[in-house]
Amino acid sequence: MPSPTQASASNTLAVDIGGSGIKCRVLDAQAQPLCERARFDTPLEEPALEVLARIAALARDLPAHGRVAVGFPGVVRAGRVITSPNLPHPTWVGFDLDTELGRACGKPVRSINDADLQGLGAIEGRGVELVITLGTGLGSALFEDGRLGPHLELAHHVFERDRTYNQRLGEAARKRCGKQKWQRRVRRAIDSLRVLTTFDQLHIGGGNAQRIDFELPPDVRVVSNDTALVGGVRLWELRR
Repeated sequence: MPSPTQASASNTLAVDIGGSGIKCRVLDAQAQPLCERARFDTPLEEPALEVLARIAALARDLPAHGRVAVGFPGVVRAGRVITSPNLPHPTWVGFDLDTELGRACGKPVRSINDADLQGLGAIEGRGVELVITLGTGLGSALFEDGRLGPHLELAHHVFERDRTYNQRLGEAARKRCGKQKWQRRVRRAIDSLRVLTTFDQLHIGGGNAQRIDFELPPDVRVVSNDTALVGGVRLWELRR
C-alpha cells in the first residue's frame, strides 16, 4: 500500500482557466475528486503573474498533490501561451505558463488549450471525436481514436454571414440575439462542423452548453464542465 506521501504525489491539481472563471480541483490517480471544486472570477485586467499567484494561493488550501494540469483559453505550445483572445492583458502572449506556474506552486506543470483539456476528459477513445466548448467564446479540440490532434482555432474561422464562430456563438452574441436565435445558430454550427470534420461523436461543453434545450442527434451530447478537470489527470498520462 502506498504511503500518504506517495499517494499525494500521484494526485493532480487540475486548473481550468476560463474567460469568466478559474476552477480548481484535486483528483487522485483514478481521476476521482478529493475535494469540492474551488472557483474565483477571472481577473481579466491583472498581469499573468498576479493571476498565477492567486491560483497558487488557492492551491495551498486544497488537498496535497504532486503535479498540476492547466487548461488555458488560447493556443498553448510546449507550455507557452501563443494567443490569449479572452484574457486581454498583454503579459499573457508569449508567457511561459508551465515554468511560471511551476515556480508559483512548487510543482511540475503541464498546460494545454482549455478545450483540449476538456476533450481529454470527455472523449470515449473511438473514431473521430470533436469537442467544442460554448462559453465566452467557442473552443474546439479534435481527437482520433483517443489521440489529440493539432490544435485548430475554429473559433476564429468564418461560420456564417462573414462572422466567425466566436462572433455568432460566444456569450456576447447569445446575450445580444436572445435564446431562440442563439439555439438556431447552435443547430447550424453542429451541421457545419459535421461537414467539416465528419465526426463520429461531438461532445459539447462549456458554461453555455447547459442552455441547449433542443433535442440533439444521437452522435451529439452535452458533457459536464467537470470533464475539463478530469482531463487534467489524463494530460499527465500522455507521452511527451
